[in-house]
Amino acid sequence: MNHLELLAVEGLPEVRPGDDLGDLICSNAKLESTDVLVVAQKVVSKSEGRLRDLAGVEAGDEAKRIASRLVALPDPRFVQVVLDESVRVLRSQRVLITETRHGFVCANSGVDQSNIAEPGMVTLLPLDPDASARGIRQRIHERCGVDVGVIVSDTFGRPWRLGIVNVALGVSGIPGLIDLRGTPDDAGREMHATVLAIADDLASAAGVIMGKTARAPVVVVRGFDMAGDGSGRDLIRPAAEDVFR
Repeated sequence: MNHLELLAVEGLPEVRPGDDLGDLICSNAKLESTDVLVVAQKVVSKSEGRLRDLAGVEAGDEAKRIASRLVALPDPRFVQVVLDESVRVLRSQRVLITETRHGFVCANSGVDQSNIAEPGMVTLLPLDPDASARGIRQRIHERCGVDVGVIVSDTFGRPWRLGIVNVALGVSGIPGLIDLRGTPDDAGREMHATVLAIADDLASAAGVIMGKTARAPVVVVRGFDMAGDGSGRDLIRPAAEDVFR
């Protein structure tokens, strides 16, 4: 593999709860077998109805206390939704870093207010991003007759580098990781620690096309030829191996 193409799927309408994402993609893209689709979490969450109206949220004392300590001074009701989506709060000074029930460590449990037309609405992460990826992949196979890989992606920050990058939350039809341990490098030396986060690599590449305001929530990656069927959970470092917690 020495060449990849990144193609934005254009013409997608505003996604609403109940919309069939696989059908919408097939109606607006000419897909080939072995294509990999990187689909923004935001449209997946919208289609699955993973939305919450802050008007119906009552902030508790803990949410109010945390909100008062954050730089952006968010609505305490927003913080309450974040806490509802968390299993653990890792940091609540200046920024709110939590662990979600999926095992993701990220800002605000992935709860987001951007790119939502309705005031006061927030999106939540899909309940099961891998299942979301499988469902889109299956629907595209039914509708378009092609077998594609699917990545459900979201933007995460990084603790030691500036800026956000797209990462894979859910994966179907491609490997999440490529383990090169035990294979020789170019000099013939055996590699002992090299595991490539290939699903994150593809998600990050697609993020260049998606942007944050380009209205390109689905990107086709063409030319990827590594077989496998991984999971977004493959990319979560086990807590026992996390030396930074």
